[in-house]
Amino acid sequence: MVIVMKENATDCQIAQVKEKLEKWGLGIHLSQGVERTVIGAIGKKKEGMLETIEIMEGVAKVVPIIQPFKLASREFRKETSTVMVGDVEFGGEKLVIIAGPCAVENEEQMIATATAVKKAGATMLRGGAFKPRTSPYSFQGLEVEGLKILRRVSDSVGIPFVTEVVNPLDVEKVAEYSDMMQIGARNMQNFTLLREIGRSKKPVILKRGLAATVEEWLMAAEYILSEGNYNVVLCERGIRTYETATRNTLDLSAVPLVQHLSHLPIIVDPSHATGKRHLVMPLSRAGIAVGCDGLLIEVHPDPENALSDGPQSLNFGQFEEFITEIKPIVTAMGRRLE
Repeated sequence: MVIVMKENATDCQIAQVKEKLEKWGLGIHLSQGVERTVIGAIGKKKEGMLETIEIMEGVAKVVPIIQPFKLASREFRKETSTVMVGDVEFGGEKLVIIAGPCAVENEEQMIATATAVKKAGATMLRGGAFKPRTSPYSFQGLEVEGLKILRRVSDSVGIPFVTEVVNPLDVEKVAEYSDMMQIGARNMQNFTLLREIGRSKKPVILKRGLAATVEEWLMAAEYILSEGNYNVVLCERGIRTYETATRNTLDLSAVPLVQHLSHLPIIVDPSHATGKRHLVMPLSRAGIAVGCDGLLIEVHPDPENALSDGPQSLNFGQFEEFITEIKPIVTAMGRRLE
Protein backbone atom coordinates (compact mmCIF):
# COMPACT_ATOMS: atom_id res chain seq x y z
CA MET A 1 0.00 0.00 0.00
CA VAL A 2 0.95 3.67 -0.39
CA ILE A 3 0.55 6.14 2.46
CA VAL A 4 0.27 9.74 1.27
CA MET A 5 1.16 12.17 4.03
CA LYS A 6 -0.40 15.62 4.37
CA GLU A 7 1.51 18.61 3.02
CA ASN A 8 2.11 19.87 6.55
CA ALA A 9 3.02 16.47 8.03
CA THR A 10 5.90 16.75 10.50
CA ASP A 11 9.03 14.59 10.60
CA CYS A 12 7.74 13.13 13.86
CA GLN A 13 4.42 12.09 12.27
CA ILE A 14 6.25 10.50 9.33
CA ALA A 15 8.52 8.63 11.74
CA GLN A 16 5.50 7.35 13.71
CA VAL A 17 3.91 5.92 10.56
CA LYS A 18 7.19 4.25 9.56
CA GLU A 19 7.57 2.77 13.04
CA LYS A 20 4.05 1.34 12.93
CA LEU A 21 4.66 -0.26 9.52
CA GLU A 22 7.98 -1.72 10.61
CA LYS A 23 6.32 -3.31 13.65
CA TRP A 24 4.04 -5.13 11.20
CA GLY A 25 7.13 -6.43 9.39
CA LEU A 26 6.58 -4.38 6.24
CA GLY A 27 9.34 -3.07 3.98
CA ILE A 28 9.47 0.74 3.86
CA HIS A 29 10.25 2.85 0.80
CA LEU A 30 10.20 6.60 1.41
CA SER A 31 9.62 9.10 -1.41
CA GLN A 32 9.91 12.73 -0.33
CA GLY A 33 8.68 15.21 -2.94
CA VAL A 34 8.60 18.98 -2.91
CA GLU A 35 5.02 19.16 -1.65
CA ARG A 36 4.46 15.95 0.30
CA THR A 37 5.92 12.65 1.44
CA VAL A 38 4.78 9.25 0.17
CA ILE A 39 5.55 6.03 2.05
CA GLY A 40 5.43 2.73 0.22
CA ALA A 41 4.73 -0.28 2.45
CA ILE A 42 5.61 -3.64 0.92
CA GLY A 43 4.58 -6.96 2.45
CA LYS A 44 1.60 -9.06 3.49
CA LYS A 45 -1.42 -6.98 4.45
CA LYS A 46 -2.89 -7.62 7.90
CA GLU A 47 -6.48 -7.17 9.05
CA GLY A 48 -7.26 -3.61 10.15
CA MET A 49 -3.95 -2.27 8.86
CA LEU A 50 -5.38 0.28 6.41
CA GLU A 51 -7.92 1.60 8.91
CA THR A 52 -5.24 2.01 11.60
CA ILE A 53 -2.89 3.95 9.33
CA GLU A 54 -5.67 6.15 7.91
CA ILE A 55 -6.47 7.67 11.32
CA MET A 56 -2.86 8.42 12.28
CA GLU A 57 -1.86 12.07 12.54
CA GLY A 58 -0.36 13.54 9.36
CA VAL A 59 -1.82 10.90 7.03
CA ALA A 60 -3.84 12.23 4.08
CA LYS A 61 -4.88 8.91 2.57
CA VAL A 62 -3.94 5.25 2.16
CA VAL A 63 -3.99 3.71 -1.33
CA PRO A 64 -3.82 -0.08 -1.79
CA ILE A 65 -1.48 -1.19 -4.61
CA ILE A 66 -3.26 -3.74 -6.77
CA GLN A 67 -0.43 -4.43 -9.23
CA PRO A 68 2.07 -7.19 -8.35
CA PHE A 69 4.88 -4.74 -9.18
CA LYS A 70 4.51 -2.40 -6.23
CA LEU A 71 7.40 0.08 -6.40
CA ALA A 72 7.35 0.27 -10.21
CA SER A 73 3.63 1.03 -10.40
CA ARG A 74 1.85 4.33 -11.04
CA GLU A 75 -0.09 3.62 -7.87
CA PHE A 76 3.12 4.05 -5.89
CA ARG A 77 4.28 7.15 -7.80
CA LYS A 78 1.90 9.19 -9.97
CA GLU A 79 4.47 11.42 -11.67
CA THR A 80 7.03 10.00 -14.10
CA SER A 81 10.38 9.35 -12.47
CA THR A 82 13.56 10.88 -13.85
CA VAL A 83 16.90 9.11 -13.81
CA MET A 84 20.07 11.19 -13.87
CA VAL A 85 23.36 10.01 -15.36
CA GLY A 86 25.64 12.97 -14.83
CA ASP A 87 23.88 15.79 -16.69
CA VAL A 88 21.79 13.37 -18.77
CA GLU A 89 18.15 13.11 -17.67
CA PHE A 90 15.92 10.19 -18.63
CA GLY A 91 12.21 10.99 -18.37
CA GLY A 92 12.62 14.73 -18.80
CA GLU A 93 11.89 17.08 -21.67
CA LYS A 94 15.00 16.16 -23.62
CA LEU A 95 14.96 12.98 -25.72
CA VAL A 96 18.03 10.93 -24.79
CA ILE A 97 20.03 9.53 -27.72
CA ILE A 98 22.49 6.74 -26.84
CA ALA A 99 24.77 5.74 -29.70
CA GLY A 100 27.78 3.53 -30.29
CA PRO A 101 28.87 0.07 -31.40
CA CYS A 102 27.61 -3.25 -30.15
CA ALA A 103 31.10 -4.19 -28.99
CA VAL A 104 34.26 -2.35 -28.03
CA GLU A 105 36.92 -3.54 -30.50
CA ASN A 106 39.82 -1.16 -29.80
CA GLU A 107 40.48 2.35 -28.48
CA GLU A 108 40.76 3.97 -31.91
CA GLN A 109 37.31 2.69 -32.87
CA MET A 110 35.77 4.06 -29.68
CA ILE A 111 37.46 7.48 -29.86
CA ALA A 112 36.30 7.92 -33.45
CA THR A 113 32.77 6.81 -32.59
CA ALA A 114 32.44 8.87 -29.41
CA THR A 115 33.68 12.00 -31.19
CA ALA A 116 31.35 11.50 -34.18
CA VAL A 117 28.16 10.68 -32.25
CA LYS A 118 28.66 13.50 -29.76
CA LYS A 119 29.21 15.98 -32.59
CA ALA A 120 26.04 14.75 -34.34
CA GLY A 121 23.93 15.17 -31.19
CA ALA A 122 24.10 11.96 -29.15
CA THR A 123 23.65 12.31 -25.39
CA MET A 124 25.47 9.15 -24.31
CA LEU A 125 27.90 6.58 -25.70
CA ARG A 126 27.26 2.84 -25.70
CA GLY A 127 29.66 -0.05 -26.12
CA GLY A 128 29.79 -3.64 -24.98
CA ALA A 129 32.79 -4.90 -23.02
CA PHE A 130 31.14 -8.16 -21.92
CA LYS A 131 29.19 -9.65 -24.84
CA PRO A 132 26.93 -12.67 -24.23
CA ARG A 133 26.35 -14.17 -27.69
CA THR A 134 24.14 -16.92 -29.01
CA SER A 135 27.19 -18.75 -30.36
CA PRO A 136 30.13 -19.56 -28.04
CA TYR A 137 32.41 -19.05 -31.05
CA SER A 138 31.35 -15.43 -31.62
CA PHE A 139 33.35 -12.46 -30.31
CA GLN A 140 32.68 -12.23 -26.57
CA GLY A 141 34.11 -8.79 -25.88
CA LEU A 142 37.30 -7.34 -24.39
CA GLU A 143 35.88 -7.55 -20.85
CA VAL A 144 37.84 -5.47 -18.28
CA GLU A 145 40.14 -4.01 -20.93
CA GLY A 146 37.01 -2.89 -22.77
CA LEU A 147 35.78 -1.13 -19.63
CA LYS A 148 39.09 0.69 -19.31
CA ILE A 149 38.92 1.80 -22.94
CA LEU A 150 35.37 3.08 -22.47
CA ARG A 151 36.35 5.03 -19.35
CA ARG A 152 39.35 6.67 -21.05
CA VAL A 153 37.36 7.55 -24.16
CA SER A 154 34.41 8.86 -22.14
CA ASP A 155 36.65 11.13 -20.08
CA SER A 156 38.61 12.30 -23.12
CA VAL A 157 35.63 13.10 -25.35
CA GLY A 158 33.34 14.27 -22.56
CA ILE A 159 30.36 11.95 -23.01
CA PRO A 160 29.01 9.47 -20.40
CA PHE A 161 28.68 5.81 -21.37
CA VAL A 162 26.53 2.77 -20.68
CA THR A 163 27.75 -0.81 -20.92
CA GLU A 164 26.26 -4.23 -20.26
CA VAL A 165 26.94 -6.39 -17.21
CA VAL A 166 26.18 -10.10 -17.48
CA ASN A 167 27.61 -11.70 -14.34
CA PRO A 168 26.61 -10.83 -10.75
CA LEU A 169 30.28 -11.17 -9.80
CA ASP A 170 31.19 -8.40 -12.27
CA VAL A 171 28.70 -5.80 -11.02
CA GLU A 172 31.14 -4.06 -8.68
CA LYS A 173 33.84 -3.85 -11.37
CA VAL A 174 31.47 -2.61 -14.09
CA ALA A 175 29.95 -0.08 -11.69
CA GLU A 176 33.45 1.19 -10.87
CA TYR A 177 34.18 2.10 -14.51
CA SER A 178 30.79 2.90 -16.04
CA ASP A 179 28.36 5.81 -15.77
CA MET A 180 25.37 3.52 -16.31
CA MET A 181 24.95 -0.24 -16.54
CA GLN A 182 22.72 -2.27 -18.82
CA ILE A 183 20.98 -5.58 -18.25
CA GLY A 184 20.48 -7.30 -21.59
CA ALA A 185 17.43 -9.21 -22.77
CA ARG A 186 18.94 -12.60 -21.96
CA ASN A 187 19.51 -11.55 -18.36
CA MET A 188 16.20 -9.83 -17.66
CA GLN A 189 15.22 -12.62 -15.25
CA ASN A 190 18.67 -13.28 -13.84
CA PHE A 191 17.40 -12.49 -10.36
CA THR A 192 20.79 -12.71 -8.66
CA LEU A 193 22.12 -10.13 -11.12
CA LEU A 194 19.06 -7.91 -10.62
CA ARG A 195 19.56 -7.89 -6.85
CA GLU A 196 23.26 -7.04 -7.20
CA ILE A 197 22.40 -4.16 -9.51
CA GLY A 198 19.83 -3.02 -6.96
CA ARG A 199 22.41 -2.97 -4.20
CA SER A 200 24.88 -1.05 -6.35
CA LYS A 201 22.54 1.99 -6.68
CA LYS A 202 24.11 2.60 -10.13
CA PRO A 203 21.74 3.84 -12.90
CA VAL A 204 20.67 0.91 -15.07
CA ILE A 205 18.91 0.20 -18.36
CA LEU A 206 16.75 -2.93 -18.08
CA LYS A 207 15.98 -4.47 -21.47
CA ARG A 208 12.85 -6.50 -22.04
CA GLY A 209 13.42 -10.25 -22.37
CA LEU A 210 13.05 -12.04 -25.69
CA ALA A 211 9.67 -13.52 -24.75
CA ALA A 212 8.79 -11.55 -21.63
CA THR A 213 5.37 -10.11 -20.96
CA VAL A 214 5.14 -6.50 -19.83
CA GLU A 215 4.23 -7.69 -16.33
CA GLU A 216 7.27 -9.98 -16.16
CA TRP A 217 9.45 -7.08 -17.33
CA LEU A 218 8.09 -4.77 -14.63
CA MET A 219 8.48 -7.50 -12.02
CA ALA A 220 12.16 -7.74 -13.04
CA ALA A 221 12.44 -3.99 -12.44
CA GLU A 222 10.81 -4.56 -9.05
CA TYR A 223 13.76 -6.73 -8.00
CA ILE A 224 16.11 -3.78 -8.57
CA LEU A 225 13.81 -1.24 -6.94
CA SER A 226 13.21 -3.45 -3.90
CA GLU A 227 16.94 -3.35 -3.15
CA GLY A 228 16.82 0.45 -2.99
CA ASN A 229 18.00 1.36 -6.50
CA TYR A 230 15.37 3.66 -8.05
CA ASN A 231 17.58 4.63 -11.02
CA VAL A 232 15.93 2.24 -13.48
CA VAL A 233 15.25 2.94 -17.17
CA LEU A 234 13.29 0.36 -19.16
CA CYS A 235 14.18 -0.49 -22.78
CA GLU A 236 11.86 -2.07 -25.36
CA ARG A 237 14.13 -3.93 -27.82
CA GLY A 238 11.76 -6.23 -29.64
CA ILE A 239 10.36 -9.62 -28.72
CA ARG A 240 10.50 -12.99 -30.44
CA THR A 241 7.48 -13.84 -32.58
CA TYR A 242 6.82 -16.16 -35.53
CA GLU A 243 8.05 -13.42 -37.92
CA THR A 244 11.50 -14.11 -39.40
CA ALA A 245 11.84 -11.13 -41.76
CA THR A 246 13.30 -9.08 -38.91
CA ARG A 247 15.57 -10.05 -36.04
CA ASN A 248 12.76 -9.43 -33.52
CA THR A 249 9.36 -7.73 -33.54
CA LEU A 250 9.42 -4.24 -32.00
CA ASP A 251 6.43 -3.93 -29.67
CA LEU A 252 5.72 -0.21 -29.80
CA SER A 253 2.47 -0.70 -27.90
CA ALA A 254 4.63 -1.51 -24.88
CA VAL A 255 5.78 2.11 -24.62
CA PRO A 256 2.40 3.77 -23.85
CA LEU A 257 1.27 0.66 -21.96
CA VAL A 258 4.29 0.79 -19.64
CA GLN A 259 3.83 4.54 -19.20
CA HIS A 260 0.25 3.86 -18.10
CA LEU A 261 1.27 1.14 -15.64
CA SER A 262 4.59 2.45 -14.39
CA HIS A 263 6.39 5.69 -13.53
CA LEU A 264 9.74 4.43 -14.86
CA PRO A 265 11.25 6.09 -17.98
CA ILE A 266 11.27 3.93 -21.11
CA ILE A 267 13.49 4.01 -24.20
CA VAL A 268 13.43 2.07 -27.49
CA ASP A 269 16.20 0.09 -29.22
CA PRO A 270 15.23 -0.14 -32.92
CA SER A 271 18.65 -1.56 -33.89
CA HIS A 272 18.31 -4.86 -32.00
CA ALA A 273 14.60 -4.97 -32.71
CA THR A 274 15.07 -5.19 -36.46
CA GLY A 275 18.63 -6.28 -37.19
CA LYS A 276 18.42 -4.15 -40.35
CA ARG A 277 19.85 -0.64 -40.59
CA HIS A 278 17.27 0.59 -43.14
CA LEU A 279 14.52 -0.05 -40.57
CA VAL A 280 16.21 1.88 -37.75
CA MET A 281 15.00 5.28 -38.95
CA PRO A 282 11.28 4.50 -39.48
CA LEU A 283 10.99 2.65 -36.19
CA SER A 284 12.81 5.45 -34.38
CA ARG A 285 10.25 7.90 -35.77
CA ALA A 286 7.49 5.63 -34.53
CA GLY A 287 9.10 5.23 -31.11
CA ILE A 288 9.31 8.99 -30.67
CA ALA A 289 5.71 9.38 -31.84
CA VAL A 290 4.38 6.95 -29.20
CA GLY A 291 6.24 8.84 -26.48
CA CYS A 292 9.50 7.05 -25.68
CA ASP A 293 12.03 8.89 -23.51
CA GLY A 294 15.04 7.98 -25.62
CA LEU A 295 16.58 5.83 -28.34
CA LEU A 296 19.45 3.33 -28.27
CA ILE A 297 21.15 3.32 -31.69
CA GLU A 298 24.03 1.16 -32.89
CA VAL A 299 26.71 3.19 -34.69
CA HIS A 300 30.04 1.88 -36.02
CA PRO A 301 32.80 3.54 -38.09
CA ASP A 302 32.84 0.58 -40.50
CA PRO A 303 29.68 -1.54 -40.10
CA GLU A 304 30.61 -3.97 -42.88
CA ASN A 305 33.66 -5.05 -40.88
CA ALA A 306 32.18 -4.84 -37.38
CA LEU A 307 32.90 -7.79 -35.08
CA SER A 308 29.25 -7.92 -34.07
CA ASP A 309 25.88 -6.57 -35.31
CA GLY A 310 27.25 -4.80 -38.39
CA PRO A 311 24.05 -5.23 -40.49
CA GLN A 312 22.01 -3.14 -38.02
CA SER A 313 24.65 -0.46 -37.37
CA LEU A 314 24.67 3.03 -38.90
CA ASN A 315 27.91 4.61 -40.07
CA PHE A 316 28.80 8.15 -39.03
CA GLY A 317 27.20 9.82 -42.04
CA GLN A 318 23.99 7.85 -41.65
CA PHE A 319 23.84 8.77 -37.96
CA GLU A 320 24.15 12.48 -38.79
CA GLU A 321 21.25 12.12 -41.25
CA PHE A 322 19.34 10.18 -38.60
CA ILE A 323 19.59 13.03 -36.08
CA THR A 324 18.54 15.59 -38.71
CA GLU A 325 15.50 13.56 -39.75
CA ILE A 326 14.12 12.87 -36.27
CA LYS A 327 14.27 16.50 -35.13
CA PRO A 328 10.85 17.52 -36.55
CA ILE A 329 9.14 14.60 -34.83
CA VAL A 330 10.93 15.31 -31.55
CA THR A 331 9.71 18.92 -31.74
CA ALA A 332 6.17 17.85 -32.68
CA MET A 333 6.07 15.66 -29.57
CA GLY A 334 6.97 18.64 -27.39
CA ARG A 335 10.49 17.45 -26.69
CA ARG A 336 13.96 18.56 -27.71
CA LEU A 337 17.36 17.10 -28.55
CA GLU A 338 19.57 19.92 -27.26
